Amino acid sequence: MRYILSQKLFSFVDKFTIQDENERDAYYVEGRMFSFGNKLSFRDMSGNELIFIQQRLMTFSPTYDIYRGGRLYATLKKELFTFFNCRFNIDVVGSYDIQVEGDFFDHEYTFTKNGKEIGRVSKEWFTWSDRYAVEIDSFEDAPFILACAVIIDMICHDNKNNG
Repeated sequence: MRYILSQKLFSFVDKFTIQDENERDAYYVEGRMFSFGNKLSFRDMSGNELIFIQQRLMTFSPTYDIYRGGRLYATLKKELFTFFNCRFNIDVVGSYDIQVEGDFFDHEYTFTKNGKEIGRVSKEWFTWSDRYAVEIDSFEDAPFILACAVIIDMICHDNKNNG
């Protein structure tokens, strides 16, 4: 399945909209104002919270906890000391971990699980705001992979919060 992930350009908090392959709004993500660290709510178009994302503070590398139904579902952590690209590990509670590897410019990312590619993110060039095409294997959890793509964008391209 193909999605388009777009960050809102003029906003006091982090905001993203996600459209399906037919360019219909499918999900949205909105940050919280006045919080320590990033906190985001990933919602369907009816307003139901599907995923809650919370940045861990006081860690050596950027780390985010991902919650579903009030329970910790996964932890996404950027690997330190990688040369020429970004790498992330997503520790999914009670399941296979997911590895994410980016290219030199942080414009292309590949999600792999158990050695198999399950998703790909491609940043579009020459746009006013961050905009990505996200391809997700049909057997995978699309909201979860999309939430991880949002976190990776914040870590790699949001200088005001993550360095």
